[in-house]
Amino acid sequence: MEQEQYLFPRQKRTNRPITTVQAYRILNKAGANIGLAEIATHTMRKTFGYHHYQQNKDVAILQEIFNHSAPSITLKYIGINQDNIDQAYKNFRL
Repeated sequence: MEQEQYLFPRQKRTNRPITTVQAYRILNKAGANIGLAEIATHTMRKTFGYHHYQQNKDVAILQEIFNHSAPSITLKYIGINQDNIDQAYKNFRL
């Protein structure tokens, strides 16, 4: 894709993105089709954060991306709890 292209263009006007309402409808319907309730655009944001943290273990960059005021807020937001953190330390080797 070109940098100027939208990932989700409107069907009738390809030089414009779909609306947030339309994105919600599409995601919610897709979730319902596979038996998941309450899937929305915000779900994608949290999922991105969770997987970014799992790969990079860098809460500071996610805190900046999400504009959170504290790392603890970011970790809670993406569903990382103390057990996950303890396990990461337990498996860490130099």
